[in-house]
Amino acid sequence: MSMDTKTLVDVVIPVYNEERDLAGSISALADHLKTLPRFAWRILIADNGSTDRTPQIAESLVAEYPMVRYIRIPEKGRGRALKQVWGASDADIVSYMDVDLSTDLQYLEELVSSLTEGYDVSTGCRLHPKSRIDRSLNREILSRGYNYLLRLVFGVHFRDAQCGFKAATRAFVDEVVPRIQGVKWFFDTEMLILAEKNHYKIREIPVRWIEDPRSTVRVSAAVREDLAGILRLRFSRLRFRS
Repeated sequence: MSMDTKTLVDVVIPVYNEERDLAGSISALADHLKTLPRFAWRILIADNGSTDRTPQIAESLVAEYPMVRYIRIPEKGRGRALKQVWGASDADIVSYMDVDLSTDLQYLEELVSSLTEGYDVSTGCRLHPKSRIDRSLNREILSRGYNYLLRLVFGVHFRDAQCGFKAATRAFVDEVVPRIQGVKWFFDTEMLILAEKNHYKIREIPVRWIEDPRSTVRVSAAVREDLAGILRLRFSRLRFRS
């Protein structure tokens, strides 16, 4: 890369039946990225087989914003979408965030910039002492309990595995993401566990995060998947480099 070429960053937005929020969120994100000229940005809408008007809305956004791309993935699963889209990307840095923009966009530049400063992967951390969080007590208890369980079982040090606000370098994606087996919500956890166990540098970013009360995530299903993933990894070979 020449000295005058900007670092290319892909921001992936995984979606499934998001006709209600997609246009407003992508517009807000695109407008925000225009204020961050240090990087060359692309927005990739990764559609996990939506059955509502999400595809039509996404195509209209592609026509409106030159930086927006639309990718259709037949099967559901956030991890599946990220594994496919990140793996096919030619960007120097890849990232993703949830379509509801629960994490304040003001932290995006720091999330990405940290990867130009020696870190391999960066993640929003809702349990960071400097984070400002607005969510239900039940979700807070579940989150803290889940991350405590990860520390107990795997001896990891990161504090928040599941925040939907992450970025990684091209080298990290090429080396680690193909090894991830989780294709749904456990993808994030597995990525960070593999990162720490193999001595990649992780940056945790304090964030402002507001829970979306309209979220369609089924907590019980996510908990079952996470527990199954923990059990699978507990008896797996986690280290692949010294």
